[in-house]
Amino acid sequence: MRRALGIAVAGVALTLIAFLFDTSPLFVLGAGLGLLGIATPAWIFLASRGAGIERRLDDRRVIEDEPLEALIEVRVGRLRLPCAEVLEPLATGPIPLAPRSRAATIRVVVRFDRRGRRKLEPPSLIVHDPLDIARIVRCGGERPRELMVLPRTMPVNWAQGARGDRRSQVAAFARSEALAAVDLDGLRPYRPGTPASRIHWQALARGAGLLERRLQAEGDTRPLVVLDAGGDARIEDIDAAVRAAASLTLELAREGGCALLLPGERRPTPIERDLASWPAAHVRLALVAGGPGSPAPMLGAQTRVGPVIHVAALPLERLPPAVLGIARGARVLVVPGPPDAEQRAGARAPGSNRPLRPSFEVAGCRGYVLRSRPGERAA
Repeated sequence: MRRALGIAVAGVALTLIAFLFDTSPLFVLGAGLGLLGIATPAWIFLASRGAGIERRLDDRRVIEDEPLEALIEVRVGRLRLPCAEVLEPLATGPIPLAPRSRAATIRVVVRFDRRGRRKLEPPSLIVHDPLDIARIVRCGGERPRELMVLPRTMPVNWAQGARGDRRSQVAAFARSEALAAVDLDGLRPYRPGTPASRIHWQALARGAGLLERRLQAEGDTRPLVVLDAGGDARIEDIDAAVRAAASLTLELAREGGCALLLPGERRPTPIERDLASWPAAHVRLALVAGGPGSPAPMLGAQTRVGPVIHVAALPLERLPPAVLGIARGARVLVVPGPPDAEQRAGARAPGSNRPLRPSFEVAGCRGYVLRSRPGERAA
């Protein structure tokens, strides 16, 4: 209302000058400005009575780059609005309404390119005159609401030359080296059909007869996806690592179940084939901040028989010692980077300077399968 007040004050000043110097033209101009400065706010106030705005947003969660639709309903009182605009936080700018309109429904479609929590303020309705002398803002009655943007998931692109379709490759990877990481649990008499690698030849040489090793697995055989978003990594690399961890978790869970360990967590979250715990894990993935202050995943003293997939936001060349200490099966390093062969970071095989070729690519990251021992092979 400052502009209207200034016009009214100018009108009063011109009227006083007209009386002082007996100037009729100034009296007419001063009276007109004073009337304009007083009548315009009253007109806008009466026109805005009964006017309101409301946003309808059905979804509180949305995937990155997927469209989110919001409906904005504008209601008007007895008097039509002379000029009005809608300020919607989801829109790129003010949305003008048709002059003298009684009601309107506005459809806004927006996409979010980054994950995380978004705080949405309620929309506002601005009512003003054609000269923009006076304006009144009517805010929506709803409280600020939160919108969760979840990281998008992508299919795993296996390296060329892999045999079988994608589903069989995922199944083989999920079972890789689950039988190799076992401990000796004594001897027992030989049973027909037992592989020769499990026969205890030393006992046969000592004359104890044909015995076989009894093996017992220790630890969880499900694949474990570990996300490490710490370090001085770029925002783009952190987001790529989160998307890769989400994609691998979802694909392995659909195949037979897996576990997910996020930064700062002590216990992995099991995700079964029915994906009952996946929505909550998906939200926690969206809230991973990353960066130098991000805590490292707490692997503890657990033992994993199944594959351990370490997803890092920094382009590491070797697995961290904590991962090497718990993994008895296949060890997989996933790092962000371009898929071009000449630009690969070049992860190294244990005990060798020979660069490894990536076994798969997912969400802008490359995955390298590292053997726990030189003689072991994945399924």
